[in-house]
Amino acid sequence: MKLVSYKTDNQEHLGFWYNGHIYNLNSCNHAIPDSMKKFLEGGEDLMDRARQVLLEVESGQLTPREEVFYELQAPVPQPSSCRDAYAFRQHVEAARRNRKIPMIPEFDQYPVFYFTNHNAIQGPGEIECMPDHFEKLDFELEVAVVLNRKGRNIRAEEADNYIAGFMIMNDISARTLQMEEMLLNLGPAKGKDFSTVIGPWLVTVDELEKYKVPAKEGHVGNAYNLAMKCRVNGKQVSQGNMADMDWTFAEIIERCSYGCDVLPGDVIGSGTVGTGCFLELNGTGLANDPNYQTQWLQSGDVVEMEVTGLGRLSNVITSADTDWSILNLKKEAETV
Repeated sequence: MKLVSYKTDNQEHLGFWYNGHIYNLNSCNHAIPDSMKKFLEGGEDLMDRARQVLLEVESGQLTPREEVFYELQAPVPQPSSCRDAYAFRQHVEAARRNRKIPMIPEFDQYPVFYFTNHNAIQGPGEIECMPDHFEKLDFELEVAVVLNRKGRNIRAEEADNYIAGFMIMNDISARTLQMEEMLLNLGPAKGKDFSTVIGPWLVTVDELEKYKVPAKEGHVGNAYNLAMKCRVNGKQVSQGNMADMDWTFAEIIERCSYGCDVLPGDVIGSGTVGTGCFLELNGTGLANDPNYQTQWLQSGDVVEMEVTGLGRLSNVITSADTDWSILNLKKEAETV
């Protein structure tokens, strides 16, 4: 099932995408709340009710009300938190190799993650960026899960049961801000906190059963053979596969939940797939050819991400109408 959040008359609703159309879930079954937040808090009971609605639509027992004028939102517009992990070894190795530093052995010992700004979640459409964001503005091709159960100290063997579904994720990054602040061994912060994009819909776990593959040797949890691609202005720049995750979402959830609660509505990203950002692509290109033409996102660029089974997420990069710069503020302070 493909679950969506959308707005009509500036009011948020919960729906499902079927045969190219959006239908309101609450109008099909009044026991289902009309918001994704409350729906996820209802756990498997509400998920089962939603699946029953879909079965009735597919069988012709139910003719739902189609939405015509709507604005598609992030599937989870108000996540209770947003974490981003570091699960693809290929990306980590390449990034470190390009900086001429060895692979860090701790990568193979445990999964890591950071908290990003859950109030900066966005869906399909325009992404407005400040002047400093355009100093090496980057995309990051990822997959994310959202939870619909509360838990603490969850073992990896059970953690997949806490996942409501999967989404495409674009962890948009301002690399100059990111690299500056991380010199102080704290972050990322301003380089990441202005926009994280998820969408276009939340695909329930059952829809991905046919793509399931074994996890990598020595790892626990579900893995999926999902091709991942990113195009900028129609040109493909990135390609990978979710099956290349070295750490599974189950193992990441195990670590996230150690000693603290994870909650319904928590979003967790996979981290960047190999070749999944300009930072990595530019570094590899320059390492192989000193005349390589580096590329960063510019105002007006169209970024499209496509993942097998999860759909296509499209965004347009726009510029805020301001010249306000914290990078300039820093430089002025240095001269005082």
